[in-house]
Amino acid sequence: MRYHALACDYDGTLATHGKVERECIESLERLRASGRKLILVTGRQIVDLISVFPDITLFDRVVAENGGVLYRPETREEIPLCEPPPSEFIDMLNARGIDHSVGRVIVATWDPNRIPVIRAIQDLGLELHVIFNKGAVMVLPSGVNKATGLRAALDELGLSPHNVVGAGDAENDHVFLDLCGFSVAVGNAFPFLKKRADFITRGERGAGIIELIGSLANDLRDIDLGAGRFVQD
Repeated sequence: MRYHALACDYDGTLATHGKVERECIESLERLRASGRKLILVTGRQIVDLISVFPDITLFDRVVAENGGVLYRPETREEIPLCEPPPSEFIDMLNARGIDHSVGRVIVATWDPNRIPVIRAIQDLGLELHVIFNKGAVMVLPSGVNKATGLRAALDELGLSPHNVVGAGDAENDHVFLDLCGFSVAVGNAFPFLKKRADFITRGERGAGIIELIGSLANDLRDIDLGAGRFVQD
């Protein structure tokens, strides 16, 4: 067996409108029964994720807050992988009336708040970076992303990135897909992600993950890379 784990994004990849279909959950159960590991890689905060995805215990590890937090579902341990946001940054967002949420390490908001958030970072001279994802605006310490979080999860599980299949759909997924030994874009993924991926599923969102899991049953030996690649019009 070459591929020992599946690492996948949540919203727009595994989930449709925040929910995972029963058929997709059953596919994940079969994959786990094959001896492979499951890793969820998401921008969501853990408390929010658990509220919409009670089957989180299917996963061996969860990389949350876009790489800022590692969660162990079996023991419910939540481990920050970087420093929390500076209090002066939160104070400035509040003072300027910028709507936002604060996780263990992430500060999250939505467009059109990107410019005021960037200005607050600049005004305070902070070493923070801003990540965009389908209208979401996420602020984390410089160098923290889904790839750094996935590395931490793989280290705990004793796995090499070369033996991992990664799946995603949006702009904040490319860094962790680049880390994986085999990268997959689901059928609804952004065009630029399709161009970078090793394979593109015909199905969208959860249907694409079911398709991928079906191929993982024989270690991806039945995948036709020529048929799966994105062709630009």
